[in-house]
Amino acid sequence: MIDLYYWTTPNGHKITIFLEEAGLEYRIHPINIGAGDQFKPEFLKISPNNKIPAIVDQDPLDKGEPLALFESGAILLYLAEKTGKFLPVAPRARHQVQQWLMWQMGGFGPMLGQNHHFSQYAPEKIPYAIERYQKESERLYGVLDDQLTRSEFVAGDYSVADMAIYPWVVSHEKQGISLADFPQVRRWFELISQRPAVVEAYRKGSEINSAKTVDDKAKAILFGQGRR
Repeated sequence: MIDLYYWTTPNGHKITIFLEEAGLEYRIHPINIGAGDQFKPEFLKISPNNKIPAIVDQDPLDKGEPLALFESGAILLYLAEKTGKFLPVAPRARHQVQQWLMWQMGGFGPMLGQNHHFSQYAPEKIPYAIERYQKESERLYGVLDDQLTRSEFVAGDYSVADMAIYPWVVSHEKQGISLADFPQVRRWFELISQRPAVVEAYRKGSEINSAKTVDDKAKAILFGQGRR
């Protein structure tokens, strides 16, 4: 049994997609990040960086005590190793998947996150910041589009790389991105959006959080935290 500590963000969706695709048994523990659940001591014991997602595997690979993990990329790699699914065994193919997973973790996700922040949530609209992250988003979508001319999925067969990237593309309109400008991304996006496991992952998410907007109180919690 996997205990998943989750909220309906792109990083949260990555893990529900994998769990649904792999058919693993799991329980969702909602962590309402707009209400500050991520700062509760019991959650910080699992995820000291106060971010979702996090998991506790009650039946870990080593058959030892329950294993807690945070960081979505680390969780995806662990689950792929645990199940033997969605991460190739052959070294070259494995490295291809891993590099595109790191591309998402180090670039695509963080840059689109900044795009979301300055275009959607920042109390002051700063033209330089909006333009900066808009252009970087366009560049990254171009990189992804070029890669998808080479194969049906991002790194060969469907893998954890696709699961990591897809949830960030879901909000492309909010990022000021038209998929008409990136035809291979659009093809890939439509293909993944129709997978039954992806549909089910998002359905479960909508049951947990149906809110369409973030209110001022939630913004203060999400964006107003320093060291203290």
